Order: sequence, then structure tokens, then C-alpha cells
Amino acid sequence: MTKQHLLDLAPNTPPTDWTKYVQDSPLYKTDLGIAVAADSLDVLRSMPDASVDLVVTSPPYALHFKKEYGNADQGEYIEWLLPFAREIRRVLSDTGSFVLNVGGAWTPGKPTRSIYTYKLLVALVEDVGLELAQEFFWYNPAKMPVPAEWVTVRRIRVKDSVEFVWWLSKTPNPKATNKTVLRPYSKDMIRLNKKGLQATKRPGGHVINEGFAKVDHGGSIPPNVIDDDTPTDLLKFGNNAANDPYTKRCKEAGLKIHPARFPAILPEFFIKMLTEPHDLVVDPFAGSNTTGMVAEKLGRRWIAVDQSEEYLEASKFRFELE
Repeated sequence: MTKQHLLDLAPNTPPTDWTKYVQDSPLYKTDLGIAVAADSLDVLRSMPDASVDLVVTSPPYALHFKKEYGNADQGEYIEWLLPFAREIRRVLSDTGSFVLNVGGAWTPGKPTRSIYTYKLLVALVEDVGLELAQEFFWYNPAKMPVPAEWVTVRRIRVKDSVEFVWWLSKTPNPKATNKTVLRPYSKDMIRLNKKGLQATKRPGGHVINEGFAKVDHGGSIPPNVIDDDTPTDLLKFGNNAANDPYTKRCKEAGLKIHPARFPAILPEFFIKMLTEPHDLVVDPFAGSNTTGMVAEKLGRRWIAVDQSEEYLEASKFRFELE
């Protein structure tokens, strides 16, 4: 990558501390992006205003037990995350979006759910000034049946299989189109497209006119649930896959595999829907850099930041870098 191309990642940027990240300090770089091992809050603070089209990330979750990759507990989590959110809002363009994946948690010692996720969402909107464009849910059937005390021992709760994905934005009208994430039509919908239907009024009061389903729009509008039925242009591996190229290469090289990877379909869906080719995508908690890999394949520029050089070093395998 040329020096000029690196500067294209942050156009119209004066020579500030940001240049040390894009020119001097990337852990590795590709045709479209850079990976930086640093404190992401420092990197965000050094970035120019309104320079990013999309931030899509999954910070360490607020669990009631500690993980090796680092996570704040439930009581500290909101206070910990808000400084990042304020910087993210600042660096977003007026048409930019912030997609945040957060997992739910249980109240320590009780068979009840923590409400920290809802408090966080309120703080992001009311304190930081972000807009909630829409809430999404990631269906993750691979989640373990925990807490075992309530789910598998006493059998008074069921397995949790969804995680929150909040689509936030700087303004009420971020760049977006659902035409890029359409699902294949069902057999019934294909039949209706050919046949059409008579004007009718549904029991709930909604009126369907005769023109409904006569136009083929190339697919059906997707729901706000990301699951195995979500179309993908990339290889579909779950977040816990043991046979994907990244995992196999890490094992061969004796490098630590990031334990909390999200599936490629998550960033893929939102990058397709919320950006255009050459837009800039940032992941401030990149981990194994799934976001950067997807952005590269979709022709978007990207910046991945993580404080763990070890995890980012292993993420080179996603780009076949040695």
C-alpha cells in the first residue's frame, strides 16, 4: 500500500497524531485497510471529525465473570463504554452509522436478567446523542446453556440464544438501503409475483391493494434478525467454527485463537446495507478482525484497532498474510 493510499483512509487530515497510526504504526496493511495494535480510545481521539462511514464492533461483554480478553463488570460497563461512544459519534459522518453488538447477562446469584443492556442503550441515545435507527437481534444457537444453575440444574430457565445488535446513527437519516440485503423469495411469494392478488383487507385493518406482489424487486425485505437464513456472499462459518481457515492457521502457527469471534454475516449484512464501495469502516474492538476481512472482500476501506497485538497478529491469516 502506498503512503498516499494510507492517507486516503483519513482524507483532508492535517499532520496530527493520527498520521502516526496510518503511516508509521500499523501492525499490518492490505490493499484497503490497516490493523493497529493500540488503545482504541487513543486512536479514535486522534481521528478527524466526520471521517468515518460505519463503525461496526462487538466490545467485550459485561459478564458477571471475567474473560481472558478483558471485560468490565456490569456495574462499570456503561461508564467504561460511553467515552468510546462519544468519540465514535464525533468521527461519524452525518450519514454514518454505529452498529453495536452487545450480549445480555444474568444477575449474579439470581435467576434474573441484568438490565445493563437497556440502561446502556438509553445512555447512548440520551447522554451521547445517538439516534436508534433500529434494533436487530443475532440468533446464535451455539450459545451455551448458562447459567447452569438455573438452566441445566434447577431447570427453571431456558437457553439464551439471541444477542442485541443496535443500529445507531449520528442523525435520523443515515445512509442505508435494504435493496442490498434482500432475501430470496419464498415459493409462495414467487407464486404471488406471477399471479398477484385481489384487493383485500386484513383482520388487523391493513389494506392490501391489487398491485401487491406483482412487481419482482429481486427478493424479499429481510427481518431484523440475523440468522442462518441471512444470505451471504462469503463462506459461512459460525463464530465458534473449528475448521475455518483462520482457526486452522492459528493452530498450525501455535497462536492463540480469539475466544469471542462474531460470524462474518454480522458485519457483512450491515456493511452491505449501510455503506458503498470505498467507504470507510472502523472496528475499534477488532479482535480477530472479522470486520476488516469482510470490508476488504466487499471493497470498503477499513481500520481495525485492538489493544491485543497477539490477537491482531493472528488475524493476518484472514488475509493470507504471513
